[in-house]
Amino acid sequence: MCISGFVRRVCSLELAVLGLWLSVVSSACVGHAQVTSGPVTLSIVTTNDVHGRISQLPLLGGYVDNVRAARAKDGGAVLLLDAGDVFQGTIESNSTEGAAMVRAYRALGYDAVTLGNHEFDFGPVGPHAVPISPGDDPLGALKARVAQSPLPFLNANLRGPDGKPLQIPKLRQQLLLRPAGISVGIVGGVTKDVLRTTHADNTKGIEVLPLAAAIGEQAKSLRVQGARVVIAVVHAGGECRTLNKPDDLATCDPKAEAFDLARALPAGLVDVIVAGHTHAGLAQRVNGIALIEAFSNGKAFGRVDIKVPAKTQDPLTIDIHPPHGLCTENLDQPSCAKDPYEGKPVTRNERVLKAIANDLKQAKSERERSIGLEVVSEVKKESKRESPLNNLIADLMLKATPDADAAFSNAGGVRISLPKGPLRYGTVFEMFPFDNSFAILKLTAAQLGSILAQNLKADSGILSLAGLTAAASCKDNKLRVQLFDPTGKALPPEQPLTVATSDFLAASGDGILANQHLPPEAIQIQRDRIIRDALLDGLTNYPGGKLDGTDKRLYDPAAPRLRYEGNRPVRCN
Repeated sequence: MCISGFVRRVCSLELAVLGLWLSVVSSACVGHAQVTSGPVTLSIVTTNDVHGRISQLPLLGGYVDNVRAARAKDGGAVLLLDAGDVFQGTIESNSTEGAAMVRAYRALGYDAVTLGNHEFDFGPVGPHAVPISPGDDPLGALKARVAQSPLPFLNANLRGPDGKPLQIPKLRQQLLLRPAGISVGIVGGVTKDVLRTTHADNTKGIEVLPLAAAIGEQAKSLRVQGARVVIAVVHAGGECRTLNKPDDLATCDPKAEAFDLARALPAGLVDVIVAGHTHAGLAQRVNGIALIEAFSNGKAFGRVDIKVPAKTQDPLTIDIHPPHGLCTENLDQPSCAKDPYEGKPVTRNERVLKAIANDLKQAKSERERSIGLEVVSEVKKESKRESPLNNLIADLMLKATPDADAAFSNAGGVRISLPKGPLRYGTVFEMFPFDNSFAILKLTAAQLGSILAQNLKADSGILSLAGLTAAASCKDNKLRVQLFDPTGKALPPEQPLTVATSDFLAASGDGILANQHLPPEAIQIQRDRIIRDALLDGLTNYPGGKLDGTDKRLYDPAAPRLRYEGNRPVRCN
């Protein structure tokens, strides 16, 4: 009879389900038995999709300090983990290609970080976001950050052109730690969509293995090495509206990637999945696995408490906490006494603040610089439907390319709404943090209509259109999109068009052009023109100096720029 708690949990399951890996696990029972003086409590504190918000981190450190103090009293330990998309998103982080975030994470004492899709956004070391010269390493900036970091970066499901694990020095597939004398295995992975959600020029030759298979293989290896607890930290997420009932999945998206992963893993192999990518909340239990995701932008953290009994044959007790939002105090108000945590007021971590002080100082003047525009009413973004801000961006892109007939942009490139009040450079930067260049496409009206139809049929970020309007309809069970010029005249399918978009979309980012098969001569990339610079210029010189989010010229619900029946994804059957 096996003496590990893990094996006791799985031995009652049908052998047909467990398959051949049971014999592997059985071998872990020999020579790896653990006897603790427990029970021991491990608190797993998690973040995801922080996107360069270093100003949030001293306050996060205060919460983590309180948890660490609580565990120090009872002989337990804290593991601080991040599920990816660490670097991209703010002036402070982008200007250092993520180095500021590494400094902050080192001061916070993270135990492991997994790669997210936006870890690939900076491209080579230097000012260009993609390789443009011979010898440019598309992974250069990422390699520099991993090399700089004393904390482990993890990924198990990416392969390089040689078929081997991605060759980034110090990048690991798995990690085995012993907090409070408990063997804890950690494995990292990234979404299957990583190649279409970052610039294709930075990920050429990279292969993404199925997430469940890669995580499962490493988890089995960690069990063989004696891991009492196994945690998968993956940049793949989900979404649930109910977060205080772990076993209630009624408000969850059942097709979410984190759920697919949990269901695909053999029961008992992995104890916790720390998720990210979807910028949503999770505090669920699926297939006996705790799933946690803490929204995005450093506004909250996740937590799972694991009570490890003294006898290794006894099962773990896992308590899943709903994501906890940080109190609203800013850096000028160091204490959150009104929001105690673990019985103590939350006080910002001065060590973290010191680590990032220079980064905050250097970025402050740029962040607070006024661009001379008053937002009189919030200009809202939407991901899945037309919105004022998404249309505004398309309008400004068209204005910046006077020879173009139309422009389209993707909702995924827009990260925050524009709040009411004087508009600052830092806000515009966070709204559009990507260093995307303009791309000029030579299309027919039929081709642009096909691009829009494909987007309507998808459950992804919506495209925003400027210069033309469009109407979708079903004909012969096929979705078709008719384009109209500014006078309302229908364009014939063969009508040639010059269309402005981003180099990210032109490289089939988000799969937008994946089925169009455009010849190289139909795509012109303007590397010297950064879209964010054009947006800043357009906003600085906005007519009247005032921007109203309710202006129907930006978005009129009664007359949308792209008309279609029902909701996305649009179906014709």
